[in-house]
Amino acid sequence: MTENDAGILVGERLRAIRRQKGLSLHDVEARSRQEFKASVVGAYERGERAISVARLLRLAELYDVPPDQFLPREPGEVEIDLTDRHDVESVTLDLVRLQKQPSPEPDVDVLARYAQTIQLQRQDFNGRMLTIRRDDVRVLAAVLGRRPEELASRLDDLGLRTKN
Repeated sequence: MTENDAGILVGERLRAIRRQKGLSLHDVEARSRQEFKASVVGAYERGERAISVARLLRLAELYDVPPDQFLPREPGEVEIDLTDRHDVESVTLDLVRLQKQPSPEPDVDVLARYAQTIQLQRQDFNGRMLTIRRDDVRVLAAVLGRRPEELASRLDDLGLRTKN
């Protein structure tokens, strides 16, 4: 990856995060009390101007995100976008199998804790199955380091999904 390629990728991340925050370039300028001019932030986002580490850290603080979120992803790394609203299906988790599942598998421990938390929130203690709603699918997939559309097949691999 060339320095120019890295600048473009950082710029794309800057723009994506700014937009996720619902900020215009002028909003960034106003919010930063003119520390970041709209034209300069735009140049960073287009990869036309290199951004220093100090400025990147300051933008991360301004956007209230971890600084590493601006950095390009490794090839093959799963990028998780919790704002993505593509058709994600809810899935039903078999709680009986989950309780019986030996847990040398880290995903099983995470699933058990997550299911218990959802049961407490919903006050749903029937104990046999739990429907994981679409928004919960996105979050659970992110926690497991997977894309939302991969969660159902992972649950199938573990024998924990109930077919409706």
